[in-house]
Amino acid sequence: MTEFDETFDVIVVGYGFAGAVAAIEAARAGAKVLVLEKAPDPGGISICSQGAICCSTNPDEAFAYLKETNAGRIPDDVIRTLSNGMAEAEGFLRELADSTGAEITTRPRGGNYPFTHRETFYYCHVDSIPNFDPQAFFPHVKGRVGGPYLFRILQLKLDELGVDVRLATPAKRLIYTTDREVRGLVAQTPNGLRYFEARQGVVLSSGGFEANEGMKQEYWQLMPVLTAANRYNTGDGIRMAQEVGADLWHMWHFHGSYGFRHPDPAYPYGIRVKRFPDWVPGNTEADMIGADMVDVPVAWILVNRDGKRFMNEQPPYLQDTGARPFEDLDTVTQKFRNIPAWLICDEEGRKLYPLGNPAYNDRDVQMEWSVDNLKEVEMGILKRADTLEELADITGMPAKTLKQTIERWNTMTGARNDDELGRPPGSMVPIASPPFYAGEIWPIVSNTQGGPKHDGKQRIIDVHGDPILRLYAAGEMGSCFGHLYLAGGNIAECLISGWTAGRGAAAERPV
Repeated sequence: MTEFDETFDVIVVGYGFAGAVAAIEAARAGAKVLVLEKAPDPGGISICSQGAICCSTNPDEAFAYLKETNAGRIPDDVIRTLSNGMAEAEGFLRELADSTGAEITTRPRGGNYPFTHRETFYYCHVDSIPNFDPQAFFPHVKGRVGGPYLFRILQLKLDELGVDVRLATPAKRLIYTTDREVRGLVAQTPNGLRYFEARQGVVLSSGGFEANEGMKQEYWQLMPVLTAANRYNTGDGIRMAQEVGADLWHMWHFHGSYGFRHPDPAYPYGIRVKRFPDWVPGNTEADMIGADMVDVPVAWILVNRDGKRFMNEQPPYLQDTGARPFEDLDTVTQKFRNIPAWLICDEEGRKLYPLGNPAYNDRDVQMEWSVDNLKEVEMGILKRADTLEELADITGMPAKTLKQTIERWNTMTGARNDDELGRPPGSMVPIASPPFYAGEIWPIVSNTQGGPKHDGKQRIIDVHGDPILRLYAAGEMGSCFGHLYLAGGNIAECLISGWTAGRGAAAERPV
């Protein structure tokens, strides 16, 4: 019999969007709730996001679209929970924020892919909160502008409910009976190991494993893959769930793009390339849904070590599938043909906008990308040369092939037709004005989607297909996106899986 140091009804592991919502709903159901967060600051990777919640005008239409994007990998009950929740998410947010004076707006969005009913989706987001300055309140956070606003709404509600939140307190192991009924957990506190009882349930919302190199090498062929934003997401909740028999799903699937490596080896994150609006196939004005779905000039092409293009540099959703073309393994040399790759642009492209987009939730790092990219030239992230021959010499690529690639690219750009790899015409810009620039490029993971399998009630499922008693999942830890991702979908999933898990745990019969 375990001697517990403290007793709660529901314990939530992880304090990002999903964990916060799970705790809010469990507390509103009358449970005594404890939130444990491994990092010294809250927010996880959620707080680095745009905070735009993907909502739907019609749950049946959302279900049809989401089912198609998941290619048969996800059970219908799980998809149904998400699609139904997308029709409720806007109202949920407005109710939470009602007393804060926050400005909440919506805008059209549409799905990333030309699947059935993609027009059903739209964004809902927090634009402002009176007397709240995100940079002053969360100085350790760098990312998109909306994430801190949404997190602050959740944080204020937790404070209002009096939920016990403990930072720098990583959960270590679940406590469970011989028949694997979860009864609590062990956590490392500032005062040593402590045993916490959960009379009704435990919600694991501790994120994925993007900062665990061992797990990435175990589940992915592709390597190395740099992590984008959070060094604390090391798969702890996944390991805890495995101990009590959890099944796993789509461990291969991660939300990933490509970007730069910092010249300082101590800097822990990859730096994703500039974040663009996403496009849908067709790429005409009639196909665009929402003001952000427009043609944007992408200043670069990517080439491999042989000086050849190997991918559409601006696919429908770069931040989700941008890393996938890097997984071309030469089985003779045992090297990935496209890792590292090179980003190539010219002087006009260099002037367009910052090429890099740092993001992190970390009080121990600081990275600002310059507006004109010249600081990065001085740092060595970008190499500069007056001619393509000189650039080839600096990067080790064959000069003849690189020149042919650039000439071919400029010809296709003039014709507004990438007949090799299908890049959208509106994104194509020539590379013709010296000096020329090259930056070494690596695949980057924003967040993993794989983890413990769960059902439509967010109950974690064991290897025999049965729910593990009193154990729930929320958020990125075993996301329901198992094939293709939907922009804003993980944020919606954080809310929907959070309220489903929190309410479910609070409804369990107390031990």
